[in-house]
Amino acid sequence: MLDDTIAAQATANGLASISILRLSGKNALALAKKITKKQNFTPRFAHLCSLHDSKGDFFDEGLVIYFKAPFSFTGEDIVEFQCHGGYILSEFLLKQLLTLGARLAQAGEFSKRAFLNNKMDLSKAEAIASMIESRSEDGLRILAKTLRGDLKNFVEDARSDLLNILAFSEVSIDYAEDDLPKDIEKDIKTKLTNLQIELKNILTLSKRREGLIEGFKVAIIGKPNVGKSSLLNKMLNNNRAIVSEIAGTTRDSIEENIKIGTHLIKIVDTAGIRKTNDFIEKQGVEKSLGISNEADIILAIFDNSKKIDEEDKHILKLLGDSKKDKIFILNKCDLQAKFDSSVLKNPINLSAKEDVSKLFKVLEDLLNSKNDSEGLSLNSQRQINATKGCLKAINEAFAPLEDMELELFSFHINEALEEISSITKVYKNEQMLDVMFSSFCLGK
Repeated sequence: MLDDTIAAQATANGLASISILRLSGKNALALAKKITKKQNFTPRFAHLCSLHDSKGDFFDEGLVIYFKAPFSFTGEDIVEFQCHGGYILSEFLLKQLLTLGARLAQAGEFSKRAFLNNKMDLSKAEAIASMIESRSEDGLRILAKTLRGDLKNFVEDARSDLLNILAFSEVSIDYAEDDLPKDIEKDIKTKLTNLQIELKNILTLSKRREGLIEGFKVAIIGKPNVGKSSLLNKMLNNNRAIVSEIAGTTRDSIEENIKIGTHLIKIVDTAGIRKTNDFIEKQGVEKSLGISNEADIILAIFDNSKKIDEEDKHILKLLGDSKKDKIFILNKCDLQAKFDSSVLKNPINLSAKEDVSKLFKVLEDLLNSKNDSEGLSLNSQRQINATKGCLKAINEAFAPLEDMELELFSFHINEALEEISSITKVYKNEQMLDVMFSSFCLGK
C-alpha cells in the first residue's frame, strides 16, 4: 500500500480561482509527464503546462511543481497541480490521475507517509491538523510552538531523563555488588519529582487552553420570554431564532458560529428554564441544563421589565453552584425597571433588539483573558492520555524505589517511557541499552 502513488485535492472543494491537487509516490513524476505531455521538470520550479485527459485531449492549463524525494512533505516524489478552481474541473483532474494509475489518498495519508519517512513526528502531524481547525488566533500561536518543535523538545528531554533513570536502575540490579554512587536514589527522586511537576503543569495548561484551539462554547440561558432568541438574532445580525411573546417558543437548542474579536465561538440559544408539564418543553429544559454544563461561558439573561420570581431565583441558584465563567445580562432596559439588579454580579444593561455592543466587548475581553502565551500545550486527546499515562506510571514508581524493589521500579519507568514517547514516536528498548553502556565503564 505504501508503494502506491496517491492523489488528493489539497484545497477545499468549491468555486475558487485555483484548485490544488497533489500526487505522492514513486510514479508521481511519470503520471505528471503523461498528463502534461512534458518530459522535463526542474525540481521546485513552477512550470506552466497544458493538462490533457487520458485520451490526450486538452482540458486546462495550470502550474505544475515537482518536489523530488526526499526533499518533499512526504519524503517521496510529489507533484503539485495548480489548476483553475471549480466543482467540475478539479474533480475532472483528479479523475484523470486516478485513471492513469494513481490511488485516491485516504484521510491523513500524506501526513502518515511524512511520519513514516521521518519527515515529521506525531506531535507535529497533530499540530498541523489542529491548526487547520483552530478557532482562534491565540490557538494558532499555541499550535505554532508545537509545529516549531517545542513539544518534541520537551518529550526528548523527558525521555532522556527517564532513560538515564532506567539505566541507573538496571545497572543497580545487574551489578548490585559493585560500588555505585551513593546519591543515585536521591538524584532519581529529584528528577522524577521535577518531571511530575512539569507533566501536571502541562495537563493543567492544556485543559485551560482547550477552547482556544477547539473553540469556546457559549450558552445563553434564562427563563422563557426574557429575550434569549432576540439576543441571539442580534448577535448574529440575522433572524435565526423565532421570537414570540408565547412562553416556551424555543423548545430545542439552536447553535451558530460567530466571530468575537479573534475568536470563533459556538453560541447556543437554549430553551427557557422553568417547571413545565409539557413533555416536549420539559425535554428542552433538560437539554438546556445539559448544555449549560458543557459550555465554557454562560450568558445568563434576565428581564429588567419584570420583578424577580421563583424561576429567576432557581436559575440564580443553578448559576451559583456552577464554576463556569458567567456574564449576567439585564435585558429590556428600554422598558421601566422592575427587576432587582442587586442580585446580579456586574450585569450588562441592554436591549437585545437594539444594541449588544456592550456584550461583545465584555465577551471579547473574557475570551482574551483565557490565553496564557507561556508554557507548552497538548493539542490532542491522544497526547493528553499519553501524558496522563506517563504521570501515573511515575507516581506508581516512587513506592518500589523507596523499598529498593528495582525490578518493579524499572517496570513503571518503562511504562512512563512508552507513554511519553508515544507523543512523538515509538520508544524502543535498544535506546535504554545504548544509554546504559555509554554512561558506565563497568569493565565486565
